[in-house]
Amino acid sequence: MSKEPAACVFCKIARREFSAHAIYEDELVFAFLDRAPIRPGHTLITPKVHYDYFDDLPLGLATRLLDIGQRLAKAMKDLYGVPRVAMAFTGTDIPHAHAHIVPMVEATDITSRRYIAEDKLTFGPLPPVPKEELEKQARLLVAALTTVDRTQRTAQF
Repeated sequence: MSKEPAACVFCKIARREFSAHAIYEDELVFAFLDRAPIRPGHTLITPKVHYDYFDDLPLGLATRLLDIGQRLAKAMKDLYGVPRVAMAFTGTDIPHAHAHIVPMVEATDITSRRYIAEDKLTFGPLPPVPKEELEKQARLLVAALTTVDRTQRTAQF
């Protein structure tokens, strides 16, 4: 665990000092919609305690993020009708360990520079999504996640 920087956005979101569209929360993690999503439903899963990078996470906490990611992936497949969902620990934007869960509409939604043929490629920030659309996506995804969780509990017994 790293010392929490005073300005850590994800720590502030976990403490509810900044607003976010919550998808899932328990005592260890908080999952919420990305404000500038790659695709509708793009969700971030963060530990509530500050760790700079995913390789700093204790194994049990990393496993918890993976568990929630798998459950969200099942919900996203049902909700958005996609065959695949990506889970990526990028660590490039905010130094607080977090996973991106993205419904894969196209193979290039999450990709590596090594697969891109063009020599000159530029990237720009994705536009923020209006609050109303985020609220709608959050409601749909929470409902889909609840259905997946209910189905899994029934299947386990």
